[in-house]
Amino acid sequence: MIPVMKPWLGEEEAAAAADAVRSGWVAQGPRVAEFERRFAERMEVSGAVAVSSCTTALHLALHLLGVGPGDEVVVPSFSFIATANCAVYVGATPVFADVEAEDGNVSVRTVEPVITGRTRAVVVVHQGGAPADVEPLRRLCEARGIALVEDAACAAGSLHRGAPVGSGAVLAAWSFHPRKLLTTGEGGMLTTTDPTLAERARRLREHGMNLSAAARHQSRQPVIESYLEVGFNFRMTDIQAAVGLVQLEKLDTMVRRRRELARDYQEMLAGIPGLRTVRDPDHGSSNFQSFWVELGPDFPLARNELLTVLADGGVSARAGIMAAHRQPAYAGHPHGDLSTTERLTDTTLILPLFHAMTEQEQHTVVDAVRRAAGLRVAS
Repeated sequence: MIPVMKPWLGEEEAAAAADAVRSGWVAQGPRVAEFERRFAERMEVSGAVAVSSCTTALHLALHLLGVGPGDEVVVPSFSFIATANCAVYVGATPVFADVEAEDGNVSVRTVEPVITGRTRAVVVVHQGGAPADVEPLRRLCEARGIALVEDAACAAGSLHRGAPVGSGAVLAAWSFHPRKLLTTGEGGMLTTTDPTLAERARRLREHGMNLSAAARHQSRQPVIESYLEVGFNFRMTDIQAAVGLVQLEKLDTMVRRRRELARDYQEMLAGIPGLRTVRDPDHGSSNFQSFWVELGPDFPLARNELLTVLADGGVSARAGIMAAHRQPAYAGHPHGDLSTTERLTDTTLILPLFHAMTEQEQHTVVDAVRRAAGLRVAS
């Protein structure tokens, strides 16, 4: 099967992880600190705090903002369920907003109708790596005293108006899951433009301790730590950070290759009746973490039928982004009109796209889609 995604890992990552093991320092330590420094430089932010996942980064962001019971957090339903879960973790209520059909992202048009007097934060997701247009959302939130958090789980390497996604965010959360471009196996990052928030986040990820375990162990004198507030165990290991440092060096190359593959898909799939391919928005450029297509009424097969045809042809595609409000965990939660979310969830699928994808593999995918559409394929 041609996989839908395959991380670009090699001997450099293996050697870096082995070096970390041989060093004897495998918990959060100097490699994590270096990964944070270099990630912050790459994303053009003042602070980066490495954590165990993007989910814990989002949880930490809402905790830092003081969001809690009685508050509402506006989130897209068209996102992995972790986006909504993080509001529940702090005792708040997620309120689902719809998305724009073109890129699957929330906008002022979809967010404003579900804001209430209880709204404390809005989470904007850069879905599939496609940058959301955050400036209008930022103005909307600032005018109402609402925090804007960016869920950049998929967006490392994407650009918003020429700058890295998340570069202007007070708080942004990132994922290093293997489905993302830059992976550490598991892991995440919280970035911020506020040094005070960064300092507190570093403390909270380590049980609220007033100094890091690394600083304590490196001291030549006995150190008695104290715990300034109730915190969490959200730490990243030095083994993960060692892999992340190598991956970060590859990020620009990964983005260029994925954009080339996306352009080829767009050209080869053009003209198929009833099929629309995801494209860059006017306000930015995507890393194409996911390449999704939407099937309209003119396409001869339903989405699930096409998935079956592709699988029979050796192509491992995936259903599009989930609608979190349809999940049993969120039955009855408040939301606005979600007609676009529900349509995209039912009619989109993600085609294989990964750094090492060959020309032959991509042609195999395209030919399978064309056959399903009843069209001829190249001989």
